[in-house]
Amino acid sequence: MGIQDEIGKRRTFAIISHPDAGKTTLTEKFLLYGGAVQLAGSVTARKTQRSTTSDWMELERKRGISVSSTVLQFDYADCTVNLLDTPGHKDFSEDTYRVLTAVDSALMVIDAAKGIESQTRKLFEVCRNRSIPIFAFMNKMDRPTIEPLALLDEIERTLQVHVFPVNWPLGTGFDFKGVYDRTTKNVHLFERLAGGGAYRAPVSIGTIADPVVRERLDAASFAKVGEELEILEAAGAEFDSGGVVSGGTIPVFFGSALNNFGVQLLLDAFLKHSAPPAPRMSEGRLIPTDYGAFSGFIFKIQANMDPNHRDRIAFVRICSGKFTREMAVRHSRTGKTVRLNSSHKLFGRDRETVDEAYAGDIIGIVGHSEFGVGDTLTEEEGIHYDEIPHFTPEAFLYLSNPNPYKGKRFREGLDQLLQEGVIQELILDSSTQNTRLLAAVGPLQFDVVRFRLESEYGAETRAEPAPWRILRWLAPTVTDDQARSMNLPMGCQPARTKEGQRVMMFPTEWALQYFVEKNPSLEISTQPYTSRSIRAK
Repeated sequence: MGIQDEIGKRRTFAIISHPDAGKTTLTEKFLLYGGAVQLAGSVTARKTQRSTTSDWMELERKRGISVSSTVLQFDYADCTVNLLDTPGHKDFSEDTYRVLTAVDSALMVIDAAKGIESQTRKLFEVCRNRSIPIFAFMNKMDRPTIEPLALLDEIERTLQVHVFPVNWPLGTGFDFKGVYDRTTKNVHLFERLAGGGAYRAPVSIGTIADPVVRERLDAASFAKVGEELEILEAAGAEFDSGGVVSGGTIPVFFGSALNNFGVQLLLDAFLKHSAPPAPRMSEGRLIPTDYGAFSGFIFKIQANMDPNHRDRIAFVRICSGKFTREMAVRHSRTGKTVRLNSSHKLFGRDRETVDEAYAGDIIGIVGHSEFGVGDTLTEEEGIHYDEIPHFTPEAFLYLSNPNPYKGKRFREGLDQLLQEGVIQELILDSSTQNTRLLAAVGPLQFDVVRFRLESEYGAETRAEPAPWRILRWLAPTVTDDQARSMNLPMGCQPARTKEGQRVMMFPTEWALQYFVEKNPSLEISTQPYTSRSIRAK
């Protein structure tokens, strides 16, 4: 099989949602139908029951939420699927937005009882800004929901985009019996399973006029479904794959991830109509996916995924060409040539050595402490991807080590976690190795850092709140004399990033405005002057 055929098989997508919409549950069921697991929530290779495959971190299992993105790769229906499960909570949106730089499509999970929520809207805007095609799954149809037609109307009004319901629910709540596929004109009737749908759901297929359909639906539900389908047909729209790939249309599917209602229909249609890997821009130059030289960029770094080795792994999105293990590549930030010996296919926290991979694949590279988020790896000098957004911190915390006998663990552990890029360290004139000032998008990130320092490094921590809420970067043209003569409002604090850039921290919006008025000659920005920024609010 040629390189173009291999690349054409790749489907790389993220599952995104507002918290508690059922995103991780749907991820597990995709793995079940994809044959990657035999029982939802367990990995075939281990054959041991556990909470979920994608939520592998101990803190995720304790809290029941995703706090870190996860890569899961498996083969299904002649496709090589790279699935990325993402955190839903806004405090972890930096990780989610970085993942969206590495995918070609997104599947948005919506709680049918709640409709469009705040994080749903923000994630949609990020996808639209990056021209990422979106598919939507209306989840939890087996519970009380908003009326299906009202859900479609809300998506179109709120997101200002055309929607096309590929299938339609047969009833809602306890009356939910299955879905009608508008493209094949078939009805898929599902049976509820004990145990929350851990196994594949039995399905009966027929047409809307089949007696078996009439028998499963009461007269009122059958009449209502008929009226709703007539309204949809009267709209006259037809399914357009081109409109989906261009981002002009969102295909909508209905079902229940927990009970496996509509999951396989969604997976099959998604892989059929989603886009293969697309070319990427490198400093104004379009790099084709089948370009002769390998290239890719690092969008995530994770330490201690394997508790037996305490190593760090760099997640690489391959953008062009073919990867082979032990190949030599150029590390664009340092200009050095490195050999990629330890390369892995990823499945949650589990991994296996991979010898070959192609554009669209996500691979893990172990070791290489010099790698950082946003770095480009390439066989050809001159290729550089600027994909990773930068986030303005809105939460600040002093973190110190209360146990002098464990000072080394504290310092080394925190330095490793800082390399992952989800928290930043700011340097004050009074900073010490035992007390560090940290900044993050949201305060839950600090809870994760403290938990991981204790559980992964055996380091004790003590946290003290910092008074600032706003950060701005000072332009690099600001001189030392100008910095010393700044007119500062009460509570304002200058600092530097670890890269040496000057920043200002403010306790209130009023303090920021006062600073701007009293220092009109000083240029400030919501983002570093060396990279793009997305402000996560």
